[in-house]
Amino acid sequence: MTESTAGGDTGPGYLIRGARVVGAEPTDLLISDGVVVETGRRLDARGARVVDADGLVALPGLVDLHTHLREPGREDAETVESGSRAAALGGYTAVCAMANTSPVADTAGVVEQVWRLGREAGLVDVQPIGAVTVGLAGEHLAELGAMAESAARVRIFSDDGHCVADPRLMRRALEYVKAFDGVIAQHAEEPRLTEGAQMHEGEVSTRLGLTGWPAVAEEAIIARDVLLAEHVGSRLHVCHLSTAGSVEVLRHAKARGVRVTAEVTPHHLLLTDERAASYDPVFKVNPPLRTGADVTALREALVEGIIDIVATDHAPHALEDKECEWGYARPGMLGLETALSVLLAVLGERWELIAERMSRTPARIAGLAEHGRNPAPGLPANLTLVDPAARRTIEPGELASRSRNTPYAGLTLPGRIVATFLRGEPTVLDGKAVR
Repeated sequence: MTESTAGGDTGPGYLIRGARVVGAEPTDLLISDGVVVETGRRLDARGARVVDADGLVALPGLVDLHTHLREPGREDAETVESGSRAAALGGYTAVCAMANTSPVADTAGVVEQVWRLGREAGLVDVQPIGAVTVGLAGEHLAELGAMAESAARVRIFSDDGHCVADPRLMRRALEYVKAFDGVIAQHAEEPRLTEGAQMHEGEVSTRLGLTGWPAVAEEAIIARDVLLAEHVGSRLHVCHLSTAGSVEVLRHAKARGVRVTAEVTPHHLLLTDERAASYDPVFKVNPPLRTGADVTALREALVEGIIDIVATDHAPHALEDKECEWGYARPGMLGLETALSVLLAVLGERWELIAERMSRTPARIAGLAEHGRNPAPGLPANLTLVDPAARRTIEPGELASRSRNTPYAGLTLPGRIVATFLRGEPTVLDGKAVR
């Protein structure tokens, strides 16, 4: 990609030349005042800064429904600014920040703090997710209404990292958010079935002598919650689906018209529980890496649309929380800067499918009207330019995140984010963060 300035009078904006918009032929995109002004071939924009996008694919800016930014409380692992920069470099223009911070984002004050930090960083739109229960303790509902009415306008609530295990409390939460068309995003894990669990329960866990995390612990909660959502008529979202059995539960629920959506992570689409044989804690994650059969089922369900979106579950950790014995390590992996490349490795260049699963549908679920739309005249210029021919080897030290716990270190993956634009302003150019 090259950048230059068109001759003549100086004017604002960018002219992206020759980008291949998803589902269309290569075109020029004229961007000014935060929106796409015009599309077509051989556009003339005197004074605009010209970006040569020959051979590049223009996607709607990616949207992540599941990001851990760690601020407030664990700024040693990540901050809203560093996580936003990682997101921009990964092609994202919006991320939803999970509530398991310290203090927990269970009040209007904390979600507004995260929202304002995102606005100050100005690299992606940061939409806070509010906690379902006070302190993620699973005992009392948090201030759902106050968070919904706050400046952050919270619409998704989750105790991610913890399951809302009490069915009565889960029902109350679903009933409460129905009034403003909110969403409860469940971390599906029956805690009484996963006590002391270290990895997926199966042949590998038996061979390694590690306590297993059974698939049914996830599937049982999803089955319960789709019944509750159907009874209440409210919106349920399933976080990080990881098993073939969960896919079948979801398939049955959707066939009955239950208002349920689900996400899968890039690492659950690519990696299996065999990685635990190295005892490298970078591969410890919750839910755990599953079997090859599960990976195949998840990929097929994503293509079919039973699984609605890809979400990163970007989970940065400080060195001391990962560079230790497996049993003491905290679960979680980085994901923002590598998600699109993993999807290209898994799906190939199926750009329409990638745009749907990584941008349009997550934007719809989160109610982010400015995001998830192909660049077209009059629309906000939230987009990313991808070089599909590029290959890159993942080097942890080169990542923008404050943490280094990527499971893809040393792996060569397809695709490279060349540029990301947020409301017409570049956050990434020529593969590098602008600020």
